[in-house]
Amino acid sequence: MHIVTAPRSVAQAILHGLRRRCPNCGEGQVFNKYIKVNHTCDHCGLELHHQRADDAPPYFTMFIVLHVVISGLVALEQAYSPAMWVQLALWLPISLVFALWLLPRVKGALIGIQWARQMHGFGGDFT
Repeated sequence: MHIVTAPRSVAQAILHGLRRRCPNCGEGQVFNKYIKVNHTCDHCGLELHHQRADDAPPYFTMFIVLHVVISGLVALEQAYSPAMWVQLALWLPISLVFALWLLPRVKGALIGIQWARQMHGFGGDFT
């Protein structure tokens, strides 16, 4: 049985996810810990346990972080040619902090996409 629901804004769901908020109401928290998803939204009651983000958030996070870091590393190398220890001392902490900051936002955005596209039980199709 498939239940037809009203169209959902993918862009709005992604923005809510980037803010780590419920894709439905934009008010409740998606996570109760760093990246542990709440069973339901504490504001509107949307069931969030359907999400299947799995390995996609770390993959996309690494993809984004590495593009930024490698671009910065190459630009710094071409402009100033600093010693290797300077590059490591600069880019390793930046990589770590940026990845840890970005991961829950990427996961929230992917959960938002799943909700907006009515994937994995978010659309009422539980078969």
